Amino acid sequence: MIQITPLTAINESDITLDFVRSSGAGGQNVNKVSTAVQLRFDLARSALPDDLKERLAKLAGKRLTQDGVLILKAQSHRTQERNRQDAMERLAELIAQAEKRPIVRRPTKPTRASQRRRLDSKRRRGEIKQARGAVPDE
Repeated sequence: MIQITPLTAINESDITLDFVRSSGAGGQNVNKVSTAVQLRFDLARSALPDDLKERLAKLAGKRLTQDGVLILKAQSHRTQERNRQDAMERLAELIAQAEKRPIVRRPTKPTRASQRRRLDSKRRRGEIKQARGAVPDE
């Protein structure tokens, strides 16, 4: 079990790490060594609560496959170990972010004073516009 937050832990069996060659600059090292990490987290089979899975799926966006597998690629470091740590940290951040329940907005009624201020300003504005009319002939 990997502890993400005090309330959440995930099974190591739900995570698969594949090492692939990095893209971009790096000279011969990029061409010879597979340092980039492709982390696959099986969200569909994980033991996370359903509401957390839904929020995580929404946060994952394009990184989630149709089979319910979350894919993260880490290639910013030159070693496999650092990229593995980076991928695990990013997964942990994503899960911790999904763990926060959104605050439900409860609609409130405007106060009497705010209603009065709004109507007064509308009335004043209307009077200003009325005053712009044609000037009567004398």
